[in-house]
Amino acid sequence: MPKFCTLVLFVLFSILAQSQDSFKIPLETVQDSIKKDEFLNHLGNGYLPTKYFNFDLRYLVKYNQYEALRTGIGGTTNENFSEKYRLNGYVVYGFRDHRFKYSFGGGARLSEKNNTWLNIFYKDDLEETGSSTFLTDKRFFQFFEPRLLNISLFHKIITKSISLEHEISPKLLGEIQFSVNDINPTYDYSFLLNGESYSSFNLSMAKIAIQWSPFSLFEVTDNTIEETKIGYPKFTFQYTKSFKDVFNSDFNFSKLEFKSIYQLQHKNEALSELIMVSGIASGNVPLTHLYHTYPNNINKEKILRRFSVAGNNSFETMFFNEFFSDRFATFQLKHTLKPFNISARFKPQLVLINRFAIGDIGNIERHQNITFGSLSKGYTETGLEINKLLFGFGLSFAYRYGAYHLPNIDDNIAVKFTFNVTL
Repeated sequence: MPKFCTLVLFVLFSILAQSQDSFKIPLETVQDSIKKDEFLNHLGNGYLPTKYFNFDLRYLVKYNQYEALRTGIGGTTNENFSEKYRLNGYVVYGFRDHRFKYSFGGGARLSEKNNTWLNIFYKDDLEETGSSTFLTDKRFFQFFEPRLLNISLFHKIITKSISLEHEISPKLLGEIQFSVNDINPTYDYSFLLNGESYSSFNLSMAKIAIQWSPFSLFEVTDNTIEETKIGYPKFTFQYTKSFKDVFNSDFNFSKLEFKSIYQLQHKNEALSELIMVSGIASGNVPLTHLYHTYPNNINKEKILRRFSVAGNNSFETMFFNEFFSDRFATFQLKHTLKPFNISARFKPQLVLINRFAIGDIGNIERHQNITFGSLSKGYTETGLEINKLLFGFGLSFAYRYGAYHLPNIDDNIAVKFTFNVTL
């Protein structure tokens, strides 16, 4: 592992040095041509900007239970390359599965006024089983993604897609996508339907997503619309339809998902946040497209062996692959207290957290060679975080209680690191 770390650091250094040499952008030029806050905004969104190409920091180094160390390079062209067209892609390598994964695609701007883009996309990679993302989600970047360390259930996926992004109004964003997917679970699984067993399958799917920000404020600058004040609550809706026999698709099913985020900033610098996410799937839905409700607890017996890093919005006491649902709702309430002003550089922050999940699943017998439970009784956990104790690190404590409280008291407790860095 030390050799791998040295190799990764060398690769990172080489990439940064090469990007500066090849694009001839020394630090002084960057500071002259790009305002400091804009440069930090790029980094905060996970990009290292150069003249024509922005390197995507998400692909440099990651780790999970299936690939072990995963490293690569990727990025997208910027407006200096073209204001009407863009190209993007990445290539990564997993050291445990000894396999390259990659993606490439591009887009053409059809309307500058409404920021309308037509995109095409090809991907050959892994996805976490039971995960669900919204097309319209703003890009979310973390220097460190804690849940990735412990994920073990992935499926291989080859996706060919075409999509259309459109700003219906400044407060209403929409995207529609059609994709053809070849899916092959990396674990022993089969989906039993009408006497036939599927260990791999094809899905042809259409998605439409709407993001509504009714309380945000926007203004037009340089022919682009910018959100000048983030207003809450925000709402996101998404509908997915899988079509049987379209491009050899195997199953018919549909999914409807909803997310709402509300934040309340208090006068004393405290912050309250409520996040609600729900989804319902009907039809013949394989395990890969069910819902896992964001678990983040390693499947090991002792507390110290489960010691890892807490996620942002995950259930810290829920074990990976413990529950899957075809209908679910989660509620998370966080209250962040005013930082403790101990010194100019030491300002730890206490966060109080309550989480609740409820769900259910039908036709559980269709999912062969895997065992999991239902959330029909309602799952509850409560906890706290003490953040920014040292170099962005802190501590997290969570306790599982209620209907899914476990007989062994240690199994209900999660103690973890937290990691928070803000540019």
